[in-house]
Amino acid sequence: MILRDIYWVFWRELKKLLRQRLHILMAVVQPAVWLALMGNAMSGLTANPVAARMLGTGNYLEFMTPGVMVMTSLFGGVYGGASVLWDRRLGFLNKMLTSPLHRAAIPLGKLLALLVQSLFQVLLIAIIALLLGVHFATGLPGIVFLLLLAGLFGMIMGGISLALAARIKSHETLFAIMNFFTMPLMFTSNALYPTRAMPSWLQKIAAYNPLSFAVTPMRTVATRGWVWGDILPGLAALLVMVVLVVALAVHQFSRSVD
Repeated sequence: MILRDIYWVFWRELKKLLRQRLHILMAVVQPAVWLALMGNAMSGLTANPVAARMLGTGNYLEFMTPGVMVMTSLFGGVYGGASVLWDRRLGFLNKMLTSPLHRAAIPLGKLLALLVQSLFQVLLIAIIALLLGVHFATGLPGIVFLLLLAGLFGMIMGGISLALAARIKSHETLFAIMNFFTMPLMFTSNALYPTRAMPSWLQKIAAYNPLSFAVTPMRTVATRGWVWGDILPGLAALLVMVVLVVALAVHQFSRSVD
């Protein structure tokens, strides 16, 4: 039964993650440093009424927090395919492929483990933000919603990474490709800067950046409340991308892994 197979792959990946607690915590350190240092360093922006209107809040740290949450999921997801490469190198992947295990269960189980990892890391960022005085307009329900949106984005990036790992044989190639896309995704989105402050050409790119699809509804929930007209388009885009990317990962895995 495929659900049982997914569970066993998921549980194995989760146990591996639990043995790499330092790795998980280190993946939170960089975004947390950005939140603590850059968020406070740029806090003077809101003293300018024009900048405050662009940000949509009187606190730059509150503006930045959803973007940092999404970047945490981004960093966690882009290297998800590394587990496939390690399993291939250690010979364990061949054992799974020759077992009665359903092939689709392998990428699906790994994606679920990545989702749990993303939720945990983003939760740590939310706690740090609260300690730094960030106020979430929607309270605890809003924080839970932010975790889910960030988790969806982490699954998207993890699915892309797994799909690439199904065809790529080396860690170096996978990391080079994912690193090539990570920085452009960050700096052509609205994660750190308001879209209205960007030049027109960059605004057009940011409007179609997958990272912006996650940040916009998260920022709305965090700073303005349940404004569904601004939340639903991004949520719908994320759900569609999750379905497409998961289907791609399963397809590539069943066709390309050997």
